[in-house]
Amino acid sequence: MRAEWGLVLEKVVNHHDHNALLELFELLLTEDERSAIAGRLKVFQALLKGEMSQRQIACEFQISIATITRCSNYLKHMSAEQREKIKHLILE
Repeated sequence: MRAEWGLVLEKVVNHHDHNALLELFELLLTEDERSAIAGRLKVFQALLKGEMSQRQIACEFQISIATITRCSNYLKHMSAEQREKIKHLILE
């Protein structure tokens, strides 16, 4: 059975109740997975702000340099337009 990411997104977007979303994510994701996603969001936010070095980000958020490097490389391969869209989504 192939997982359909679109179905997951549809379920998330259609929930407007904060508590229901928490319950949904607790059902779908382990604590480690939720923590990894939250950490990755922090890394992307910090990288897009450009105020901290990768080492500072690693120390501040206790995230591995490898994760930060992967996120950084992902941003480097985006077009300027894509980066702006991402900035709008996660910084505002």
